[in-house]
Parts: sequence; C-alpha cells; structure tokens
Amino acid sequence: MKLTRKDWVRLLLLWLGGIDLRLTMLAVPPLIPQIHHDLHLDEKGVGALVSLPVLLLATAAPSAAGDVAAGRRKALACQACHGLDGLSKLPDAPHLAGQPEGYLVKSLDEYRKGVRKNELMTLVVKDLSDQDIADLASYYSAIEISAQPPK
Repeated sequence: MKLTRKDWVRLLLLWLGGIDLRLTMLAVPPLIPQIHHDLHLDEKGVGALVSLPVLLLATAAPSAAGDVAAGRRKALACQACHGLDGLSKLPDAPHLAGQPEGYLVKSLDEYRKGVRKNELMTLVVKDLSDQDIADLASYYSAIEISAQPPK
C-alpha cells in the first residue's frame, strides 16, 4: 500500500505530537527509503524531515523532572478511577500504567488548560502544579506492564 502525502503529514504530526521518541527512532530508519520514494524528496529533504522532531524536542523548554515516589503518593487521588497500579477500574477511564511519560504530561496539561475536555479530569487537575504533573507522569510511566497474547 502506498501512503499518500496526506498520510505522511498525519504520521509526522503524530510523531511531533508526543509519540515516544525511543520507539520512533527505531521505527523511522527502515522507512527512509519509503519516505524518499513516496514524498519525492531528495536526501537533504528526507534528512530534514527525519531530523525535525529531534531538533524540536532538543530545543524545547526543559520540563520538570518527575519523582516516582512523590508521584505514587499523589496517585492516591487517582486510584478510584485509574487504580494505584495504573489499571483502570472504570470502563470510561483509561489505563495509565506504562504509558509514555511525555504523553501523560501532555494529556494532564491539556486537561488543566481546557484543551482536552472531561468534567471529572478538569476538576482533578485544575490545582496540579507542573511538578505534580511531572511526578504523576513519572510514576505511572514507571509501572511495568506485560501482555500475553492468547494461544
């Protein structure tokens, strides 16, 4: 299946929007020939496209470093819906265990700023500081999860 320019732009926006950089760096190199072919870019264009997210992340304002132990203490307020283990207790609440730290920080910040809408989450995050968010994200992302596919 050939990806269209619109598909590639969507992938790039997802990449810039918080996909875990470690996974991205593993996934992108095998795609470079496809990027080159599908987008009709020369080598410099492909290099710029692949380098852009890394440069943006490197020049972004530093975020507060999260403290896992502090996050565990703060997660007590989250456990009714998301569980202290990060596994949701309610059908409408997502699992948080093992989610990428950057994704959790971004999500909580967007709830706090009103970009993402959910009545309960808006009430819960309105008084969280940047450090509180960093601590919670650090805690939930540090939870190791495993999955076993059915046989």
